[in-house]
Amino acid sequence: MVSPSPAASPYDCRPPAPVNSRVEPFGPNALLVRFQNPDPDAAFLLIQALLRNLETHPLTGLIETTPGFHTLLFEFDPGHRPPPDALASLLDQLPAPTPSPPTRRRVVDIPVTYDGPDLDRVAAQRGLSPQEVVVLHSAPVYRVQMLGFSPGFPYLAGLDPKLHVPRMATPRPKVPAGSVAIGGEHTGIYPVATAGGWHLIGRTSLTLMDLDRAAREDPDAFLLHPGDGVRFVPVTSSPQPSAPPPATQ
Repeated sequence: MVSPSPAASPYDCRPPAPVNSRVEPFGPNALLVRFQNPDPDAAFLLIQALLRNLETHPLTGLIETTPGFHTLLFEFDPGHRPPPDALASLLDQLPAPTPSPPTRRRVVDIPVTYDGPDLDRVAAQRGLSPQEVVVLHSAPVYRVQMLGFSPGFPYLAGLDPKLHVPRMATPRPKVPAGSVAIGGEHTGIYPVATAGGWHLIGRTSLTLMDLDRAAREDPDAFLLHPGDGVRFVPVTSSPQPSAPPPATQ
């Protein structure tokens, strides 16, 4: 039986490592900060620390921030976007980033039926049996790195390198909601039916997004948030009950 590769905990509490950044215009009312450090964990920790600091030290005219893997997008009210150099200076003046307390983290168990149409293909590409893919995929506690490309889609960091496979050359026109998939070095869950090019290895009947609450731009519409832990729990083919997103704790 294949053994999971050793990996660092997704809940690293170390202070964010120094990360070089560059601020550049992004349309008439936005600025994009690019963090130029190849270490994704360092960029993630710094972005989350900056977001916490901005909650207590808000910038004038700032409407929204959108984190990416190595970027942070700042959207401002029309006419309030500062020059790139000014934003860089403001960010430098924020208190030194500190890691979030461990008590703020949570781990969400996701029941998964591993019967996806691409399970055998992923196994063959990696020289594994389908059962070995299940064992490797369900072993880690993943970290929600960011949400995108569709609303509420969690990009999960911590996938065993033995399961890294490139995305499909031709995306499917429609992937069912609840599909658990692998794309490159990440795994994720499709919260809604949409086109997608990740390899589908399973499915969950948990509801990741409340559409009515999402339409009202309620942040509690989503089950998962950046920084959360995710653990996949293999189940049989018996249907699992759906559950609404929990209230923010």
